[in-house]
Amino acid sequence: MLDKIKIFAPAKLNLFLKVLSRRADGYHIVRSGITFINLFDEVEIKKSDKMSISYTGLFKPKGNFYKNCIIRKTLKFLKIDKKLNLNIKITKNIPTLGGLGSASTNAAALIQGLDAMQIINKKKPDCYVNIGADIPCFLFKKNCLVTGIGEIINLHPFPKYYFLLVKPRSNNSTKEMFNKLDHMFEFLEGFTSKKNIKITDGDTGNDFEKIVFKENKEIENIICFLENLENVVFSRMTGSGTCCYAVFEKKEYALKAKNIFKFSFSGLWCCVCENNTFDN
Repeated sequence: MLDKIKIFAPAKLNLFLKVLSRRADGYHIVRSGITFINLFDEVEIKKSDKMSISYTGLFKPKGNFYKNCIIRKTLKFLKIDKKLNLNIKITKNIPTLGGLGSASTNAAALIQGLDAMQIINKKKPDCYVNIGADIPCFLFKKNCLVTGIGEIINLHPFPKYYFLLVKPRSNNSTKEMFNKLDHMFEFLEGFTSKKNIKITDGDTGNDFEKIVFKENKEIENIICFLENLENVVFSRMTGSGTCCYAVFEKKEYALKAKNIFKFSFSGLWCCVCENNTFDN
């Protein structure tokens, strides 16, 4: 039995994201192609004589505390928050409130780590969707088509890509962004999307861009700039935003694009990353 473990928690990118409807219980039905990139938070778990959760890294929270801490929420869901003392240290390398799944990937890493330490018996990924809609796909951790409220996951290959990833100054609340889309939907009791597990020509774009571009000129300008870079395949906002990315087929193209971008947007965080780098 392990006394400590470190898990590398990857960021995700939505290659496309469609919000199809909202159920009567408030959950939203989505359809999204998800790939994982080599940008990682680090989650360290150690047995201890007291419970502690701490954050370090470039994107750690102010005051080293999240008001709605998904780690505490996950421990409570697992019913071990009052039974076991752990020292949990998270190094935040992934931008938060950017559509990269920063919180959900930490929760998934915690679940994986506790399973490896034989503290819990990990359940099927879809069992954790009520903690966070992205947690099942982070436990799956392979290129996939995600439907339903995030619990229906089908393996789907995506090409090898290199990404120029950009974090604007602004942040988006996922809950608020979904609320802004609600006027577009009928409320459908029990609606699911188990059919159509193959990707079609209609699976493109990001529905949240319709709202963000009207409200946030910074992101609209960034996407416009990315779209006009040399050798770009496409550019997009990931998740509910605000992070944006441009896609390239060669790393050299992405690195050149980064230099061009930084010249025009010198104050913004950006990095070059890639998908299909690990297999779990």
